[in-house]
Amino acid sequence: MHLTLCICALIPRVETRTRLLLILHQLEDRKPTNTGRLAARCLPNSAVSTRAGAPPSTLWQGTDPVLLFPHAEARPLESWRDSARPITLVVPDGTWRQANKARRRVEGLAELPCAALPQAVRSSYRLRHDQRLDRVSTIEAIALALRILEGPAAAEPLERIFRIMVDRTLWTNGRIASGEVTGGIPAGVRSHDPLGPARSADSDQ
Repeated sequence: MHLTLCICALIPRVETRTRLLLILHQLEDRKPTNTGRLAARCLPNSAVSTRAGAPPSTLWQGTDPVLLFPHAEARPLESWRDSARPITLVVPDGTWRQANKARRRVEGLAELPCAALPQAVRSSYRLRHDQRLDRVSTIEAIALALRILEGPAAAEPLERIFRIMVDRTLWTNGRIASGEVTGGIPAGVRSHDPLGPARSADSDQ
């Protein structure tokens, strides 16, 4: 993001019993619209692994690993809510097609049980578009999973920082007014919209 709209200082620290293991596709690593890394930065009990890296199985030792992926044989995530051991939520991060391939190509993932989220979910991710309305961004999927496994307190900070990221980006592109931005726009910041004149947060109501 543009430095004037940086959200780093707003990123929450959310302590969870559930461990997050993000399997990051190499093409997602530096995309400004990637949300998986943002989720990992919110969660101290998390790790990021790339598909080109070492097998990630060492990162879920001592826990019950679950692959968050809607495979035909996936069970509802609620099935793990009362697990005696901590859960490692393994989440492939990329486009839908890339995530689908990760299960086959990353060593160890094919052996993990798959968990599915409720289907009646609509994404708030307005920076990318998918023909399927029931597909959500990575951080939305993680927040939904944590809401199921640990309750609202684990999910709401992720949902809020996601809204801030999306809204600030949309404001930068002139697609929403500053009054619509979650948390507002820092005082004196000007729009960087390449298609229009620069404007301050106070001049676009």
